[in-house]
Amino acid sequence: MAGDRVNDPQPPALGADAAGAPAPGVAPVVVPRWIQLVMLPLGVLALWALAHAAGKVFLLFVVAGVVALILNPLVSRLQRFAHLPRGVAVAAVYLGLLATLGGVGVALANPVSDQARQFGNDVPSIVDDANASLADLQEYLDRKGIDVEVKRQGATALQTLQEKVVGGTDDIVTFGRDLLTKLVTAGLSLILVIVLSVYMLVYGERIGQLVRRAMPPGDGSDDDDFPTRVQRAVSSYVRAQTLFSLAMGAGAGLSLWLFGVLGIFEEGRTYALAFGIFFGVMELIPFVGPFLGALPPILVALFSDPLTALWVALLFVALQQIEGHVVAPQLFGHSLRINPLLVIFALLLGGEIYGIVGALIALPIAAIVRETVVYLRRHLVLEPWGRGDDPTILA
Repeated sequence: MAGDRVNDPQPPALGADAAGAPAPGVAPVVVPRWIQLVMLPLGVLALWALAHAAGKVFLLFVVAGVVALILNPLVSRLQRFAHLPRGVAVAAVYLGLLATLGGVGVALANPVSDQARQFGNDVPSIVDDANASLADLQEYLDRKGIDVEVKRQGATALQTLQEKVVGGTDDIVTFGRDLLTKLVTAGLSLILVIVLSVYMLVYGERIGQLVRRAMPPGDGSDDDDFPTRVQRAVSSYVRAQTLFSLAMGAGAGLSLWLFGVLGIFEEGRTYALAFGIFFGVMELIPFVGPFLGALPPILVALFSDPLTALWVALLFVALQQIEGHVVAPQLFGHSLRINPLLVIFALLLGGEIYGIVGALIALPIAAIVRETVVYLRRHLVLEPWGRGDDPTILA
């Protein structure tokens, strides 16, 4: 059969290069013209309508699928080296993940609680200093003959703030109810994602077989196996994200330590490690992650001196500019073999469609889409639209 295929003038598959060359010994699937003209556009529209109608349900399954793909290599290694049943391996991976997150939380708890306790102890002195500064300013204005009651206005503002806090009980209750509702919804969604990902991991091998039957057949090697290629692409994303978080966390910690050594931010030298770890972990969250990661050191600096807080804020602005325009596009573009412009586009598109969660899964989804396109280019041939025996492919 292979010899007959060589002698017949078959049209080449799309993309005859290292990424899209047809697999040797495997006949490509020819897509008839009527499918190209009718079924493919209708299929794309149907998928889009289904995704739009499903809304959050579709998003939950996508997130669970990405989580399952990320954790699947760990499950497979436990199966292979520890000879564990797949269900036990899945449970072990999730328990290890929870233990790791708990360890990071414990490591960050001490410095945060110390700073909170120190701030609570310093509040009376901060208030006394503010009152003294206000009195000095009022005395200076009085000496210069400037008729401005700064001290009284300050007291009035404090009194108004107190009245707002005491009198705004209904608003606080409403805000608390809305916040509780959102937290409960987010918690239920998280639990559902975990449950779905567990099922996907347990039945991962069966899902892989279903995907292989749905896609055009490969040549049997790992390089030409669609589920394996998708798994490798997601694993490349995980490695890139881990390296990115480590690099940004190390950069933030080292910068804060230098600020402490130079006397710009004394606490930076003491808590450089904790702040760096926290900043690196927050880098896992697109868009708001860098802001959340920079918030603790900026607040600690603000408690000491507003000018110090300004310097620390400028430091993190510089880090975020380097991150967003240099490190992230180049690192993820190289690891995922995607143009840096497409990396930025995927992040913005994911954020526009599904917010922070969409941006969080945008890059692994982009990696999966790339592998799907490459695989189909190797194994699908569009029936030519030219005349008679013209083998030209109109792509």
